[in-house]
Amino acid sequence: MLGILKKIFKSGPAENYADLMKNGALILDVRSPGEFSTGNIKGSINIPVDSLKANLGKLKDKNRVIITCCASGVRSSMAKAVLKSNGFTNVYNGGSWHGLQQKIR
Repeated sequence: MLGILKKIFKSGPAENYADLMKNGALILDVRSPGEFSTGNIKGSINIPVDSLKANLGKLKDKNRVIITCCASGVRSSMAKAVLKSNGFTNVYNGGSWHGLQQKIR
């Protein structure tokens, strides 16, 4: 069980999300539209994790850096897995949108 959790919530060196943003990363917020409307990172796009597979066409460039986020990091981890399994090559789990917002300043 611990091995599975470590895989999902990869531990290792922290990503420099501010640098990723300066280089054109896209923030994909996978919360529900209602959650997104109560607060979000400026410039992020909202595609709920449960409809991500059906909306992959909205993310045209499979090589663009994409940072996923949600409320806690669980759905963003699931979204990262969906994207990676569909050929997206540069995907990072940013965790909670609040925490990510602090990291990109």
